[in-house]
Amino acid sequence: MFRNVIAPVQAWLLSQGRCVGCGRPLTEGKAENHKSGEQKIVCRCGRIFIFGTAAKKYRRALLEEV
Repeated sequence: MFRNVIAPVQAWLLSQGRCVGCGRPLTEGKAENHKSGEQKIVCRCGRIFIFGTAAKKYRRALLEEV
């Protein structure tokens, strides 16, 4: 039940380009080039995101991408 409440909020934050943990804009995070034109972004709070340049969307990084 708790996940049903949190998941939409996190999806909304990612659609706005903000970190799901601290709410800071992901443009302020440290960006590195990743495979196939994607960018790996590390927020100040330590969460890792992937920015897909083709889809222009942020998503949480998978364990094998870290």
